[in-house]
Amino acid sequence: MGRSGRIKEWLITFVVLAGIAFGIAVAAREPASKGASASFDTSSVYWSDGDSGRLADGVEFRLHGVDAPETGPLDWVSGAKCERERELGYAAKARVRELTRAGALTVSFNYGPDRYGRLVVDLSLEGQDLAALLVAGGTHRTWDYDGGDSKPNWCTGRTQGPVTGS
Repeated sequence: MGRSGRIKEWLITFVVLAGIAFGIAVAAREPASKGASASFDTSSVYWSDGDSGRLADGVEFRLHGVDAPETGPLDWVSGAKCERERELGYAAKARVRELTRAGALTVSFNYGPDRYGRLVVDLSLEGQDLAALLVAGGTHRTWDYDGGDSKPNWCTGRTQGPVTGS
């Protein structure tokens, strides 16, 4: 076998081994505790808006089955659709921060990653479903985005005055 034949064999072997290594790396990134529960310190939660955030270890998450109004600028693709939605979004973020500030949070179920790579989770706040508490409080709405429901429209109705926040 000539030199070019050995180089071809070596390249094929390298590509196969690299593919196997890549597969192992991807499998290792999958949440090992999918479906299991895990408690964490609530002070380690950063809420980017009313229904998603990041844990201290950098893991981004989204609450399952609910929607909060967006807080992003109106000219962003994923931002609020109207100023009323932004106002409601700040109120929703303030409410979730207030509720989770001093309670014991638990990931009661991990559905795995969404299309943006965030873990979709159910969170339990001292034994109560956080999403249900937020919906009952009026700052969030149920949303079966897994089932193809349309995103709730936050731009109808009246507000009770401007809401400020970060």
